[in-house]
Amino acid sequence: MLMKVTREQKRQMIDQIKTYFYQERSEEIGDLAAENFLDFMSKEIAPHFYNHGLNDAKDVLEQKMMNLDEDIKALERST
Repeated sequence: MLMKVTREQKRQMIDQIKTYFYQERSEEIGDLAAENFLDFMSKEIAPHFYNHGLNDAKDVLEQKMMNLDEDIKALERST
């Protein structure tokens, strides 16, 4: 996994995957299959969400900087 998680967190994610497969697909999968699925999602899919989150954060910061620039200009005194 790319991000560091505790054994308990990983165990919880594996249990959630197993529950999902059972509830949504009426299939039982084992621990190994669930862990492999988690590893696949972490390596191949999660980076897309991570990058999207970074872009969202960048957009928010850019907007805040624009607002800060406007606020500073509003404080300027005429010369």
